[in-house]
Amino acid sequence: MTEPVWGPVQQDIVGLLADHPADVPAVVDHLTKLQDLLVRLPPLAESCPLADFNKLYLTITTSVLDGLYDDRFTDPVFLARLDVEFAARYFDALRFWTESSPNTPRAWSCLFKRMRGPDARPLPSAAAGVNAHINYDLPFALVTTFDSLESEPVDGSEQHRDYLEINKIFAERIPELRRGYLEHWQLMIDMLNGDIDDWYQGELVEYTRNVAWRNAQKIWRCRHDPEAIECERKRLDDHAARFGRLLLSPLGAFLQ
Repeated sequence: MTEPVWGPVQQDIVGLLADHPADVPAVVDHLTKLQDLLVRLPPLAESCPLADFNKLYLTITTSVLDGLYDDRFTDPVFLARLDVEFAARYFDALRFWTESSPNTPRAWSCLFKRMRGPDARPLPSAAAGVNAHINYDLPFALVTTFDSLESEPVDGSEQHRDYLEINKIFAERIPELRRGYLEHWQLMIDMLNGDIDDWYQGELVEYTRNVAWRNAQKIWRCRHDPEAIECERKRLDDHAARFGRLLLSPLGAFLQ
């Protein structure tokens, strides 16, 4: 008999993934419940690779929800819909992996495989999840969002400005998040580096999300061509998978 992917919390995770959250508060609730389950996975190590990413994702999504409550965005309908579509792709990847489905994106598989070892450091694990979610999931989430709202990805639009506002949320939360993944000796080096590492990580997130926007525009132009869409899906999946493996490699861990 094949051992359940999620061990003792298998049924709980299957139940959690049985439906998609319909709004941003529900996304936060799903991520919170998932985090509680992931930290219960054996063996009891200091860090669960997927939990390291999920914690980051939960923090950013909670900040987005706060922004929606505080009228931070010009087009909250767009931002809320994008958040839900974005999360749906993450939960779909988790469900495919749970079912041992060949449809599991390769971009995500490289992180999911680390659940059984060898252990990955917290920061590379979180970075690998961000890579899969932004470089692979985000362009398609944008296209689905614009299609459902009968709009389109136009530079300089209200939707684009709200999209860029998320970069500021990352910049606000990156210092706290990044230091939470560091060991004592890494924190000492980080202190000596001053704000350089925070600035670099912020620039990297901004660049990556700008690329995702460009890829969404490219997919949008060919959205009625299934063959072209599949070509783009494979291209982005392959690219994100290669980068994810690098991030999780000894070299990637050293560079971070």
